[in-house]
Amino acid sequence: MWITLCLYLSINCISVVSVVSAGTCRLQGRFKLNGMYQDGDLILGGLFEVHFLTVFPELSFRTEPDPPYCEQFDMASFQQAQTMVFALQEINKNPSLLPNITLGYYLYDNCVKLGVAFRAATALVSGTEESISNLDCTGPPPVIAIVGDPGSTHSIAISSVLGLFRVPMVSYFATCSCLSDRKKYPSFFRTIPSDAFQVRAMMQILRHFGWTWVGLLYSDDDYGIYAAQSFHQEVQLFGGCVGFSEMLPRDNNRRDIKRIVEGIQASTAKVVVVFSTEAYLLPLMDEVTLKNVTGRQWIASEAWATSPVFHTPRLLPVLGGTLGIAIRRGEIQGLHDFLHYLRPDNNPKNNMVRIFWEKMFGCKFETADIEKGEKLCTGQEDLSSTNTAYTDVSELRASYNVYKAVYALAHALHDLMQCEEGRGPFSENTCADITNLQPWQVVHYLQKVMQSVGITWAK
Repeated sequence: MWITLCLYLSINCISVVSVVSAGTCRLQGRFKLNGMYQDGDLILGGLFEVHFLTVFPELSFRTEPDPPYCEQFDMASFQQAQTMVFALQEINKNPSLLPNITLGYYLYDNCVKLGVAFRAATALVSGTEESISNLDCTGPPPVIAIVGDPGSTHSIAISSVLGLFRVPMVSYFATCSCLSDRKKYPSFFRTIPSDAFQVRAMMQILRHFGWTWVGLLYSDDDYGIYAAQSFHQEVQLFGGCVGFSEMLPRDNNRRDIKRIVEGIQASTAKVVVVFSTEAYLLPLMDEVTLKNVTGRQWIASEAWATSPVFHTPRLLPVLGGTLGIAIRRGEIQGLHDFLHYLRPDNNPKNNMVRIFWEKMFGCKFETADIEKGEKLCTGQEDLSSTNTAYTDVSELRASYNVYKAVYALAHALHDLMQCEEGRGPFSENTCADITNLQPWQVVHYLQKVMQSVGITWAK
């Protein structure tokens, strides 16, 4: 027996393992991640921003650190995760789409942190088996595609690695124009337009109202930075000027936020364009409200324009009248009833549902966790009596993009299964083997599906 550390990489496996005996690889560790799971013949992975904030433990470098703690549950993002579940169940019931094949899922919460998102992605493609007795890594991979990640920075990092192995990712919210580079991200797709279109739309708004003196705020991530660069270029061509340009701090630093708000107050630019996700913007808007900064015309990017977290009486005095770019909305028949049908179970792989239940009803499943004023969850509480972003299906935007992403993958798999041997697209006119399906084969068919419905990833 010999022991060493090795990187176990193949077309369908990514995992840090230890070779403990001939022909066996073993996972070196497990990540504690919030998720949802359902078995199937083929498994799709999913990454969702179910929590806004992440608290990382203190690092002593003497013991293994505790896993990061995710807090501030986002009902709208949980609806997006449940929309993926709904789409898969709908497909499994459809006798004309993927007949005799059941699609399962493994969904993780990325907590809006790159470290958590990357861990989740590697957990999806590595699988959860403690050991692998086949060093050739034959057979179908743990997941054959991933729906997500919603963040541009996360998608860039994850696609940079998974793209080496042609694992398809279909994001429903990552808009950075940089992701259109097919050489860098050969297996990345999305069901949302890139920021190149959004910036042009904002220029049309500025032209329409004759606003030529504007301020710019953007998040400290690839989404914000690339959009800001594009905005600066376009506003110069338009003949406008940027009165101030500030990057929102990554760590929500109170001193930086106060400085930015003071700059907004002092500037003569009364129109403020903001490219940011909710997590970066919320602390700033808290300070804007505290300082009562009114008289500004806010222009919102699609990442926060329709977010329910900003539609509150507290923020209305400063954000009332905001103009924004909204993601195209759609309707999904049957989703409303499905969302109300959800019930928690005891499966640890479905702990995300239990977390949602506790947040929704202000209760705890474990008596040891009950604090003053809380009650014990029964699992039979009535969701129909609630009114939150989770059950609101009147404005399905990101959720509709999730729905489209799942169906795009389903149609790609369906087309793959219709292949006639001897007339296939692969080496020597072969077809993919559904019992040994490889992600790069899914990419081939997914590309055709996207083109056929007019979703061009390169824009």
